[in-house]
Amino acid sequence: MAKVTTMFVSDNQSGVAPEVVEALAAAAQKSHGSYGGDDLTAELTARFRDIFETDLAVFTVPTGTAANALALSAVAPSYGAVLCTADAHVMADECGAIENATGGARLEVPEAGPKLTAVVIDRHLSLPRDVHVVQPAAITIAQATERGLAYQPAEIEALGEVARRHAVHFHMDGARFANAVAALNAAPADITWRAGVDTLSFGGTKNGCFAAEAVIVFNLDLARQIEFRRKQRGHLFSKNWFVSAQFLASLTDDRWLKWAANANAQAASLAEEIETSGLGRLIWPVEANEIFVEIAETKLRALTDAGITLSEWPDTTLPVGSSLPAGAKLVRLVTSFSTSKADVEQFIQLVATIGSEGMT
Repeated sequence: MAKVTTMFVSDNQSGVAPEVVEALAAAAQKSHGSYGGDDLTAELTARFRDIFETDLAVFTVPTGTAANALALSAVAPSYGAVLCTADAHVMADECGAIENATGGARLEVPEAGPKLTAVVIDRHLSLPRDVHVVQPAAITIAQATERGLAYQPAEIEALGEVARRHAVHFHMDGARFANAVAALNAAPADITWRAGVDTLSFGGTKNGCFAAEAVIVFNLDLARQIEFRRKQRGHLFSKNWFVSAQFLASLTDDRWLKWAANANAQAASLAEEIETSGLGRLIWPVEANEIFVEIAETKLRALTDAGITLSEWPDTTLPVGSSLPAGAKLVRLVTSFSTSKADVEQFIQLVATIGSEGMT
């Protein structure tokens, strides 16, 4: 049996969907208008308007970090504060991009836990603030979250109501938005603008594309300045149709949702097999395509020796008040649009083989 290596380390390590490759090849066959003045980009905007059932503006960028920084820089001044979770991508994985793009706005963590909640955010935003402190400017949530959880429509709506009442903007980091939509079986509009979201970082790279992210702007008052900020920060593609072609291929026939649904289904199957095999204990419910497992160090070493690379995760990802037992590690596994049932079976078979040889 071939060894499993980095199969479940990250959905960033999966390849590109064949339909996307075909679309890129077709897009390369003729010239198009530059800097977004092309038919494919116009078609993409129309497609997103259909999906979200509203008027909106679309600004494509190369990375999720660029999308988040662009969206938040349009609403958070240098003396502002952006409220997020402790493990939000903007906080933990973007090298100060938000602070840099805003000229110094602060990221604030108002509560412990994997999600922001309306009650705590309302209380935080109600605190008296004078000229000596930063002023709240925005709320940002990840959908799905960094712990693989999906915000329910009611949770988003409650946060949106709090944001409106306190006159702060509401941003959603949707690097895995497709996984959340597929998990919830919800209309994209119901968990974005109808619930009060102003801007969405819509991810394609983790879901079949290779360089396709976009800022979807529902609050059109922000569109003009985002257009200029994108150019100023070097994220305006001259040959933008290659990004649009990727998105159009993924959005055609609801492929983006089918791919995400596959990732979610394989994650659920893998998680069940992990528990059944006794490999480890699930830390969080598996609602999208990420699995967090507590694994004994001895088992982890056996897997590594067998050629399986798994991604160890900081214990700050654990539920509040909990800790790992002695001799255990926290590991994250991620499935993707291209993960197959055979991939899961191969992994579990290898785990079983190692177990039969004395993995303890």
